[in-house]
Amino acid sequence: MTEPGAVRAAEGSRHAPEDAVDGLRRVLTRTDLILIVVGTVIGSGIFVVPGAVLRQTGGSVGIALLVWFLGGVLSLLGALTYGELGAMDPRSGGLYVYIRDAFGALPAFLYGWALFFVISSGSVATLAVAFSGYLDQIVPLGAVTAKAVAVTMIVAVGTINIVGTSKSASVQVWSTLLKAGAIVVMSVVLATMGRAAPSTAALWPDTLDTSLLAGVGLAMIGTLWAYEGWQYVTFAAGEARDPQRDFPLSIGLGTTILIALYLAANWAYVAALGPAGVAASDSVASEAVRTVLGEPAAVVITLTILVSMFSAANGLTLTATRVYFAMARDGVFFRRLADVHPGFGTPAVAIGASSAWAIVLAVSGTFEQLLTYVVFVGWVFYGLGAASVFWYRRHRPDRPRPFRVPGYPVTPALFVAAAVSIVLNTALTLPLQAALGVGVVLTGAPAFWMWRRRADAA
Repeated sequence: MTEPGAVRAAEGSRHAPEDAVDGLRRVLTRTDLILIVVGTVIGSGIFVVPGAVLRQTGGSVGIALLVWFLGGVLSLLGALTYGELGAMDPRSGGLYVYIRDAFGALPAFLYGWALFFVISSGSVATLAVAFSGYLDQIVPLGAVTAKAVAVTMIVAVGTINIVGTSKSASVQVWSTLLKAGAIVVMSVVLATMGRAAPSTAALWPDTLDTSLLAGVGLAMIGTLWAYEGWQYVTFAAGEARDPQRDFPLSIGLGTTILIALYLAANWAYVAALGPAGVAASDSVASEAVRTVLGEPAAVVITLTILVSMFSAANGLTLTATRVYFAMARDGVFFRRLADVHPGFGTPAVAIGASSAWAIVLAVSGTFEQLLTYVVFVGWVFYGLGAASVFWYRRHRPDRPRPFRVPGYPVTPALFVAAAVSIVLNTALTLPLQAALGVGVVLTGAPAFWMWRRRADAA
């Protein structure tokens, strides 16, 4: 079996690694990009969310699997759309750049503002706190020690990313292969050894009523949260060795791999626990493995989840910091965040600043409510990013497009429509939380005008 490092070296030999964009080196190979997609998405969601999804779909295994499939297909539609954008315009910042070009500097800034102060940093904080919580199941930790572990994890991830993009990519390769391999092995073992396969009646309900359809809508939100993160790889397009060829393939293939892994894991959980057992569990992976293989194997799953969360935090740090770097280069964020480390060739200040803020959120415990309010707003920006493909096609028709989104204009239109539906559904069902989320994002508007004035005066 070829080692991932050898794969990366072989792919990297075709292109000079020092070819730079915006001062950042092109060091990410196709393998890196694929595993950034997979590794950033798989955090803890697939290990805990399936129980809630099955409850919300009335215990119907068939509908639950359909929801997981549709959530993946929706993500794939967005991934294919962003594949065209990333291959056409491979600059650091990705989604931020697309929104800026098509819809203006303010909405692009507000996305970066929300990403820095809540979405990405809050997600890293969430992963770090959850990391210490899962570690506590193996090695009992006190309250102070648990926070110290969370801080240590964030510092470790930040340090790895500062000392080199290729080093953080290598960590992503190995950790993602480990956790994806663990999911495959777990799925095969549970599916073959489990004795609780669902009956035909449990696969599909006799009738589809309004309450079930409402539950499907809620379940879709849960699955989309579990798929959240595939778009982050666009931020690092400027560091891909051969973005025109590799980027669209990587984001499309990475998302397809996620769909397969998630469907396999969900079926395996049902085979191990039965529909009722899965629906009753909020720690479905651990309970399924414990039921089939015993307590020692459940500890292995806990270790896998720890690796998974570390890998997801690494992927977030590797990618999201390129947005802050791009904003600073545009003169609408802290100028120092545009600095490239002369030795490491990374946006070291941007990485350090975002890691420091994630530590503040993790220690203070303020990230949970902020994420609840703001994450749905991310779908406003995901929709704008996908809609920008129409703007580019019309206003920059001569731009080289080595990859064109299949099914254009239907594919991006479906994704945009789905994003609009998610935002409207949240605004109608949770109006207070939605209003607070929009308010948090709009706090960036005064800061934007301040930085913009400074940039114009300079």
